[in-house]
Order: sequence, then C-alpha cells, then structure tokens
Amino acid sequence: MKKCFQDIRLIFGFIIAHALIYFSFHEKTIFWYIFSGSILILIAYATLQGEVDDEASFIKYIFFGALSGLVLYFIFWLGSHALQLMNLPFEKPIRKLYRWYAPHEFWQYIALVLVAAPGEEIFWRGFIQKSLLKYIKPFLGILIGAILYASVHIYSGSFLLVFAALISGFAWGLLYYWKKSMPLVIVSHIIFDMMIFLILPLK
Repeated sequence: MKKCFQDIRLIFGFIIAHALIYFSFHEKTIFWYIFSGSILILIAYATLQGEVDDEASFIKYIFFGALSGLVLYFIFWLGSHALQLMNLPFEKPIRKLYRWYAPHEFWQYIALVLVAAPGEEIFWRGFIQKSLLKYIKPFLGILIGAILYASVHIYSGSFLLVFAALISGFAWGLLYYWKKSMPLVIVSHIIFDMMIFLILPLK
C-alpha cells in the first residue's frame, strides 16, 4: 500500500483530476464546457502513462458492454423505486441533479458519448485502477479506485451523486478487471448514461 503513495504519476494524476473536476462543478451554467475540456486533459494524461487493456472481440465488448450497462441502470432504477416506497426525501435532490448537470442540448449528448464516458473510463479504470492493482490485491484496488472516482464528485454538493459514482465505479472496475477490455467498459458506461439521461431518466 505504501508504494501507491510513492507513485508520483498516480498521485499527480489524482490531484489533477480533483482540480479539474472542482472547476467543472464550480459554475453550473458552463458545466458541460469545463467538464468536457477537463476530461480531454485527463484522457491525454492517462494515455501518456501507458496503454489500456483491450482483450475482448468486437462482438463480445458490444454484447457484454450493452448488457452490463442495462443491468447497472436496472439496479439504479430498482434503488430509486425502493426509496420511493420508503417515502425517503430523494425526489427533489434528483430533480436538482438533472437540472444542474444532465445534458440538455444536442452537443452535450455528443460530448457525453464521445468524451465524458470514454474519458472517465480511460482515466479512472484504465489508469488509476490499473496503477493501484500493481501494488494491492484486486478487490481492494477496485474498491479504492471506485472510492477515488466517487471522491471527485463531492464538488457537486450531492451525496446522491457521490454514492451513485461509488456504485457505478465499483461495477465498472469489476467489469474492467474481469474482461480486460476498455471498449467493453466504455460501451457499458455509454449505455448506462443514455438510459439514465435520455431514454428513462430517474427523475
């Protein structure tokens, strides 16, 4: 575990991510402009550190990616309905999240598919998690990677978004470790985002 703190590239990348995502969430009216640019910087940083894994065939990564994205969305859908049944006050926070950070314009959906979803996976799973797994056991590395991914979402001011990032980050971390395929995880992330933002929003 000590070696993780001695990996300068890992620590520096994590600090950069926090700084960029902080500024992204700082001004809601221009969130998608700053966030898209921030993710492009993180993609560039991650790709300079090494290659990501790509061991699945085209058919496999499309199939498992789409399936896992739908399953993850269904888990979130069940969770939202369970909260409704328990009469917990979550509807207003969810509506705020959609109003503040969900894509609303066509170019924002393009940025979501072509920049945000791929970039988050390339950086957080392809770089951060992969770096952690050099030093610690898989389950712990995946869990810590998910916690680090969730940690940058604190600047949104929403516990729900942090929790959602933790759950989805852990799921995508497991998927990446299992299938060793970055395209597969990117497809999963895109399908999940399209379901939750466009096709069947949870608000």
